[in-house]
Amino acid sequence: MIRLNRLDKAVLQLDRALQTLVPNAATSARPSPALSQLDAELTPEQTKHATGLMRINHTGEVCAQALYAGQATTAKLETVREEMEHAADEEIDHLVWCEQRLYELGSRPSVLNPLFYGASFCIGAGAGLISDKLSLGFVAATEDQVCLHLDKHMEALPAEDQRSRSILEQMHIDEAKHRQMALDSGGYQFPQPVMKIMTQISKVMTFSTYRI
Repeated sequence: MIRLNRLDKAVLQLDRALQTLVPNAATSARPSPALSQLDAELTPEQTKHATGLMRINHTGEVCAQALYAGQATTAKLETVREEMEHAADEEIDHLVWCEQRLYELGSRPSVLNPLFYGASFCIGAGAGLISDKLSLGFVAATEDQVCLHLDKHMEALPAEDQRSRSILEQMHIDEAKHRQMALDSGGYQFPQPVMKIMTQISKVMTFSTYRI
C-alpha cells in the first residue's frame, strides 16, 4: 500500500480542482443518461429556464467535489477518507453530465464556480478537522439538501426536456445513496434548525448561478 505525504496529497487535490473547474477536463465513468432521450425542440424561454436550472446543478456538483476533497484531506480514519474519495468519484459523473447538457443548451458553467469551490473546500476541511462524525453528518445534510433541489428542479423543468430530466433522476438516486452511506458510517444527524440555515445559505448559490 502506497502512503502519500502532504505534498502528494496537495498535488492530487490540485489535480481534482483543475478537473472540476476547467471545462471538458473531467471524464465520466458512466455514459450520460441524456443519451437515451431524444433532444426535443425547446422555446427560447424554455431553453433559458432549463439552462439556469442545469447551471445550478452543475455548480452544486462543483461544491460537492470541493466538499469531499476537503473532508478527505482532513479525515482522521482511513475508511472515512476512502468513502469520501469514492463518493467524489461518483459525483464526477454528475459534474460531466451537467456540463455536457449545458453545452447542448448553448450555454456554459457559472463563472462563480472557483469561488464556490474554494468556499466548499474550506467548509469540508474544517468539518473534517473537528471530527469524522461531524464531517459525515455534513455530507448527509448536504446530500439531503441536494435531493430537495433536484425534486424541485425536476418539477420546474419543461416537460419536453427529457434529456435534462433523465440526468437529474439518476443524480437523485446517487445522492440519496451517498446520504445513506454517510449516516450508516456514523454521521451526525443535524437538527432541523441547522438544516434550515443550510437551506438559506444554499439559496445564495442557486440565485446567483441561475443567472451567471
